[in-house]
This record gives sequence, C-alpha cells and structure tokens, in this order.
Amino acid sequence: MSHRDRIPTDGGPSLTHNPFGSLSSDGLPAALPEKAPAGISQPFVSPEPAKSKKNRGRVDIIRQTAGRGGKTVTVVKNFVGIGLPEKEKLAKAMQRACGTGGTVKDGQIEIQGDKREEVARILTEANFRPVFAGG
Repeated sequence: MSHRDRIPTDGGPSLTHNPFGSLSSDGLPAALPEKAPAGISQPFVSPEPAKSKKNRGRVDIIRQTAGRGGKTVTVVKNFVGIGLPEKEKLAKAMQRACGTGGTVKDGQIEIQGDKREEVARILTEANFRPVFAGG
C-alpha cells in the first residue's frame, strides 16, 4: 500500500460549504402565512383531499366446518392487490369486533366462529365488496 492510497485522518476539507448558498430566491412567490390576520381574506387553499371511496374489489366470505373438528370458521379470501401487513391489520380489526380469535393463513383471513355479518361490515368500511359465497 503506497502513500497515495492511504486515507487522510486529519479531518480533510471543511464541511461548512453549502452548495445552495449561491442560489437566489428572486422571482419565487412569497410564503403564505399560517393564518391570516383578522379582517384579511386568506387566499384559496384547497382542503385536504377526501379519502377516496374507491371499490377495492370483491372478496368472498365463506363459512367452513370441514377438517376443523366440527368447529365453524369464517374464511375471507380472494383479496386482490393487498399485502400481508394490511391483511393482518384487517384480521386484528375483525378479531376485536367479533371478540374471537383468528389468523392470516395462505393469503386468507380466518376468524373463529360464524361471524360473517360482522366481517362483512368491516370489509365494507375498508371499501371492499364482500360477497357471501358457499354455504
């Protein structure tokens, strides 16, 4: 390793150089005040955009007992464009509303018991279109 390959340890050049220091604010609009003083009309500022009521797609709600030792389970499946974290969040909301346990398994939400009505209400509030499928 030669002398030229070594990294200096003396601190190097100063870090006080500001690359934006030479820019000018000429021609830019003035900043708007936080709140207009009394008696002065404030320029129109659009309100925060409302949450869109976009339909997020159809999901099927199924009641299952097969292979579960005779226990009834409500299964929600056929989610499109939704990731695992959001499914887990929906499952937690369903568990709280139904007062039961549940899980996310194989891309489906499973809630213990026949809780199809409560699950459908939560999915409708989340802008999904729940459909009761099967028996």
